[in-house]
Amino acid sequence: MPKRFVDLTLTVRHGMRGVAIEPHTRIVPDGYNTTNLHLYSHSGTHMDAPLHFLDGGSTIERWPLGQLVGPAHVINLSSVAPHGLHTVADLLPHADKVTPGCRLLLRTDWSLHADLPDYRPDMPRISAELARWLVERGVALVGVETPSVASLRPENKAELTAVHQILLGGNIVIVESLTNLRELRQETVEFIALPLKIDGGDGSPVRAVAIEE
Repeated sequence: MPKRFVDLTLTVRHGMRGVAIEPHTRIVPDGYNTTNLHLYSHSGTHMDAPLHFLDGGSTIERWPLGQLVGPAHVINLSSVAPHGLHTVADLLPHADKVTPGCRLLLRTDWSLHADLPDYRPDMPRISAELARWLVERGVALVGVETPSVASLRPENKAELTAVHQILLGGNIVIVESLTNLRELRQETVEFIALPLKIDGGDGSPVRAVAIEE
């Protein structure tokens, strides 16, 4: 049976936050094209390592590959308001899917804002309460369509730190700035998100893909 591949990755382009792409050589006069890529470790669609928020935490190349590939449940939370909090109550209707080792993709359609001024300050986010609940239930991976799982507003720095520390301290892989979850037709998909193998990395851009039957 043919498979359907859905790209869940924002296109990396020059001028994106933390990205500069510059020519290094060109066919004329060098005979071949090469490019210098300057990438912030959390640019575009990316994955966090525990080291991102935990002093002495594990690094990006140490995430077990089996945790980054496998079935993922798509949870539709698109009704949340801008800068709204995802709570345990929002996930309770899907509690049967939130089991040890599961992967969750939280659909908010916020990737439609990726090029808008409100993308970072007004995004919906995961509450500390929900983060603790996900850790308690043994979730392996959480993917979101926002540039962070927690608020990026300066006044919410404590929240940003707490939510990341809870999830990463609970060995949950965080994938941020996904896109196109609205295009998925199945509630459960095969999910792949692989980071660059960066020695000692606190994070890395990823190519994220969903596969449907």
